[in-house]
Amino acid sequence: MARFREATGQVVDSSVRVSQAPGAGETQNPAMPGHAPGPEAPFPERTTIDSTFRNGSLTAMGVVVAFSLGFLSRWAGLPGSWTGSDIFAVAAITLGVSLQVKALVDMLSVRSLIVVRYNRTVRVFLGGLILVTAGIAAAIFADLVGLGGIALRG
Repeated sequence: MARFREATGQVVDSSVRVSQAPGAGETQNPAMPGHAPGPEAPFPERTTIDSTFRNGSLTAMGVVVAFSLGFLSRWAGLPGSWTGSDIFAVAAITLGVSLQVKALVDMLSVRSLIVVRYNRTVRVFLGGLILVTAGIAAAIFADLVGLGGIALRG
């Protein structure tokens, strides 16, 4: 009589037949109870992110906000008169920096470890980044066509 160990750890005698209920030996998919795992089985949805991942995003956001604020403060400190194109560019940059700072503040919250909040914060930050980029592009374009004021001189 041969004896062997089942996957469950129980010692089974090979001369004894054990009948199992249909599907009892199959592993279950934790994402979808009652379904066997396979290539079509979805991964379970994560509800939180790792804090080290959030910290990396926080650092990147802080660096970009610092550059945006530095550009805006340098621009504001230039002497001379502003034109309409400067006002449009400054408004876009100021609104963009405001969104970036809001995203940075939201990222400092412990609640930003929740995936939904983290994704929303990243979208707000990217919106601010797009506005800052649009403001700088508008200033460059205005300077190229001769409408620029003090934005790119200095």
